[in-house]
Amino acid sequence: MRTRQRWRSAVAAVAVTATALAGLTTAMLATAAPVGDPIEDPAPEEKQSTIGLVLEEYAQFPKTEPIPAPVDRRLMRHARINGIGELPDGSGRMYVPDLNGPLYFVQDGEPRVYLDVAARFAPEFFSGRGMGSGFGFAAFHPDFEDNGTFYTVHSERPGNAGPPSDPTTYPAQTPTFLHAVVTEWVADDPAAEVFSGTSREVMRLGFAGQVHAIQQIDFNPTAKPGDEDYGLLYLAVGDGGIGVGTGVPQERDTPAGKILRIDPAGTNGPGGTYGIPASNPFVDEPGTLGEIYAIGMRDPHRFSWDQKSKRAEPRMFLGHIGEHAIEAVYDVQAGDNFGWGDREGKYVFDASDRCNLYPLPEDDASFGFTYPVVAYDHDPPPGWSCTADSGYAISGGFVYRGRDLPALDGKYLFTDLVEGRVFYAKESQMRRGRDEAQMYELALYDTDGTRKRMPDFTGDERADLRMGRDASGDLYLVAKANGKIWKVVDTVHAPVPQDVPRSLEKNNVSFYDFEHPFQQNGAVEIDRGLSRTYLNLINGGEDMRVADGAYPGSNNSIQLGQVDPLTAGNDDWKAGVYDAAGVPTLSAFNGVDGITVAGWVKMTGQNPSPNTTTADPDDFYNAVGLAGLLSGDSDGHGVRALLEIIQVDGELRLVALGRRIDGGASQTFAAHEDWRTLLPQDEWVHLAATFDYTTGKMALYRNGERVPGFYVVDGDPWQVDGSGTSATTPRGIKIGGSFPQDTQERNPCNCRMDTIQLLDRAITPREVAAQYRLMTR
Repeated sequence: MRTRQRWRSAVAAVAVTATALAGLTTAMLATAAPVGDPIEDPAPEEKQSTIGLVLEEYAQFPKTEPIPAPVDRRLMRHARINGIGELPDGSGRMYVPDLNGPLYFVQDGEPRVYLDVAARFAPEFFSGRGMGSGFGFAAFHPDFEDNGTFYTVHSERPGNAGPPSDPTTYPAQTPTFLHAVVTEWVADDPAAEVFSGTSREVMRLGFAGQVHAIQQIDFNPTAKPGDEDYGLLYLAVGDGGIGVGTGVPQERDTPAGKILRIDPAGTNGPGGTYGIPASNPFVDEPGTLGEIYAIGMRDPHRFSWDQKSKRAEPRMFLGHIGEHAIEAVYDVQAGDNFGWGDREGKYVFDASDRCNLYPLPEDDASFGFTYPVVAYDHDPPPGWSCTADSGYAISGGFVYRGRDLPALDGKYLFTDLVEGRVFYAKESQMRRGRDEAQMYELALYDTDGTRKRMPDFTGDERADLRMGRDASGDLYLVAKANGKIWKVVDTVHAPVPQDVPRSLEKNNVSFYDFEHPFQQNGAVEIDRGLSRTYLNLINGGEDMRVADGAYPGSNNSIQLGQVDPLTAGNDDWKAGVYDAAGVPTLSAFNGVDGITVAGWVKMTGQNPSPNTTTADPDDFYNAVGLAGLLSGDSDGHGVRALLEIIQVDGELRLVALGRRIDGGASQTFAAHEDWRTLLPQDEWVHLAATFDYTTGKMALYRNGERVPGFYVVDGDPWQVDGSGTSATTPRGIKIGGSFPQDTQERNPCNCRMDTIQLLDRAITPREVAAQYRLMTR
């Protein structure tokens, strides 16, 4: 596992013994200072699986709009479809809720509106603020075929354009922003395609925030008639967005931050609208709501049961969205406390230090917390605020027990809903009280056999992906981004991509394949190299990403270029990173003996570009910027190692241009062959330039083969003495032009680029050829 510097957030570490907690009616919590150093790498890295999922489009849903119109772009989705399940009536019909109001029934891939929840509860219905607001979920009673009964949960804004809303079941959080309402519906004809019947309110809870209300409601599908759990409704209730430092998730006299279990047909609950099962773990305990099944949660998003577990009792798994550090899966049992407000995952936080996680105390067992069976952590860019959303959120999933895909048997599949990545862990390795199970990322393929990322399926970098299951155990992927659902119809062998030859793994400082945008800002590309130097897509942002891969297995690249050739400005599309004090993550190039710059280039327009700094329409820039590393004293233009097209003796040539000593002279190695032959229009070409500062040797490569050339400067401009470059950290990277700090337009490249690499040594001709073969095989 590669250790990475992490930026973490955390909330209050609270010390309360299990005995004391049992008698709490109000959160009287004593804060304990964390002990030990912050944890830099809180969860093991996922591994790439050799299993690929084949996805077949199942249904396309119509566009819907939030109410009121949203201001948060994350709510501006094609359709906010939120899950998929099968009606328990043998009809084969699937149901799909949309947060904006419609409940769809789907048969043969055709969705039809069964019930418009938004219309039924207008004008109080509310879905335009908060990621989970609106019509969140539907749960059909296991006897729906006979009794026509199902349940929904939706959000309302109290007094929104109408009379004050009904009082809440329990005292609302104050100030109250929204109500989450559970409703029972009874259909006149369970087989009908459009609902008609009656409804009644079961539960109403008030929340202070616009997030973390009631997420999922559901019945245990493994329970049979006569079982204690049969017909009991589970509710995943969030902390209302106020769990940090308040103690709310640990308070047992409030439903917030809990999983509840109720009998919707019972009458011994508040107001007689539901019952409290006698078998619930906290029934009759003073100061504790009898509805509580488990406590200590921030945002319990999705839960499911292992339908064919070999254990005596079916296992219930919960996907839990963390604050800023840990996304987790819990094995849920009655009476569990997952620690939120005291813990995130299996670590301590401190409300006064929301940027770090800390080790557990020696007496941790006395607190009685239950820790995840699977977890992964966040990886925001260096310098990203630790209190800002870094764009990771687990959705949860299902253990596959279907018949058709044996490669998935016994695996718990789940998604990161933002990135749209699909993972699994083996159910047999998901053990309470042990280290988290190893998780694996599954590859995704369309039915034509093309490997894709989920954003390639959705056409949007924010996939908003969730998972569903039918009665046969088959799995579905649900995306808000474009309102589509795909069924997992097959599995295939998926070779694990190898980015670089083994001999180069320790030298791969930066590696940009343009398949990995940072989720909270699509204008930032994640570095998959060792340094984790995040790259900025300048001026064009997300629009620079294009579906045009340079080699097999690559789906995307970036478009660079001059935007306005007639006007002096600073709007050219380019990429880079710059820090006048030196980019700390590029310290591997401090005093280095050699450097390699490599990447794919496709010329897509006029090169060089018209010079917008002069009034002469016939004047063109004298260079075309490709890719390079800046020197430690660079103004944004001076380089340590660069691939570029520049004028040599009045003629444009492809060159490697390098500088050993900051402020010193540069040397240029130029290709003999015409650059237009080396880089023909609309053709992907792999280029590499190597710089050995200890010997003064440089080289150019095209498609893995050495390019004949010549040194432009006579003598020894580098002042070679057997040592490496200046002992300074580079000020940045520039791609597709000069001045990555975006101070001026200079030497733009009307081209596309893919998989840019920066290595901290001059690699050999054999290694250049191996890198090229690795990508193109």
